[in-house]
Amino acid sequence: MKIALFMRHFPNPVAAELIRLKLKQIRSLLTSAATMQSWALLAALLLANGCAPKDPPKAARPPVPVLTAQAAITNVLVRMDPAPVGHVLPCSTVTVHSQIGGLISGVHFQEGQEVKKGDLLFTIDPRPSQAALDQAQAALKRDAAQLEYAKLNFVRQKKLYDQKLISQDELDTNQASLDALNGTVSVDRAAITNALLNLEFCSIRAAMDAKTGSLLAYQGNVVKAPDDALVTLKQIHPIYVQFGVPEQFLPEIKREMRARMLKVAATFEGLEGAPPEGELTFIDNTVDTTTGMIQLKATFTNEADVLWPGQYVQVQMTLSELTNVIVVPSQALQTGQAGQFTYVVKPDQTVEARPVVAGITYQNLTVVAKGLQAGETVVTDGQLRLAPGVLVTDSTRTK
Repeated sequence: MKIALFMRHFPNPVAAELIRLKLKQIRSLLTSAATMQSWALLAALLLANGCAPKDPPKAARPPVPVLTAQAAITNVLVRMDPAPVGHVLPCSTVTVHSQIGGLISGVHFQEGQEVKKGDLLFTIDPRPSQAALDQAQAALKRDAAQLEYAKLNFVRQKKLYDQKLISQDELDTNQASLDALNGTVSVDRAAITNALLNLEFCSIRAAMDAKTGSLLAYQGNVVKAPDDALVTLKQIHPIYVQFGVPEQFLPEIKREMRARMLKVAATFEGLEGAPPEGELTFIDNTVDTTTGMIQLKATFTNEADVLWPGQYVQVQMTLSELTNVIVVPSQALQTGQAGQFTYVVKPDQTVEARPVVAGITYQNLTVVAKGLQAGETVVTDGQLRLAPGVLVTDSTRTK
């Protein structure tokens, strides 16, 4: 109404219409500003009176599933880490040669067979040696008869000499003939001994309990003594394992060997059952100056033929034994900025990060020298989701 009265003072209708539209826009803007101010005031009042809408309460964090194990008291073997690599050696190796040349008339074993000391291996055709023996025995009989005749003849010649019927020269000639025949008989006896040896050499026997290798000469071959090899024997009961260790271990090894025999175990890929065990029996007298390693040998009974010559094995040598120590699975130990620690599950099923002092590791168990008590529960899996005070659930018990 006020706008209409104001417009009456403008005789120009066009100008009056323009002014009226401008006044309507100004009134609309004023109305919008008043409305926004009112809403702002209402919000301020609501906040002041505590009537503002609140966020919904957060749900409680569920327990973190983990795997656990208990710290236990046990005895732990102190072994070299990492385990040295060694190779298996036969206790003795013999390459069999013939001591007499001739034709191989018999082979009395199979390749790879185990033989005992004294077992017959080869036969060389004995006929030439037997013939030489018979010849030597015949020569002995002939020369022995001549010797007996020479002795009788010398006795007669001696009587004649005493009667001054023959000269000294004739007596000396008879004496020389008797001495020559004595020498001939001795030569014949030596020839018989040699012939007997050659006949014995025709039978080639095993010098020890051993495992035979591949045949190098077969029946029907003619061998030349002593150049031609016939077979190789390897003694594997007992058997050696040779390995090298760094020289810094030498003082401890020598100290422990003075007190007791050091136990040695040998393992290899594909081993079934418990690893064979032996004893350290040899320390080399020199440290290799190029590698700083000292060579050792352990002796194994090898009754089950688990170890084989030339085989490579990992050697586990027990230096000493720790008794009544606390151990936990190795995966329970974590490394942080302050050192090693483990998550310990408290009675309220929350965890704490406990600093520990770790010792040696043996068969996936680590000795804890300080920081844990026997019977305490430690987390072995699921540590990435943990922090001190986090609630956990033991998934080990539900399996």
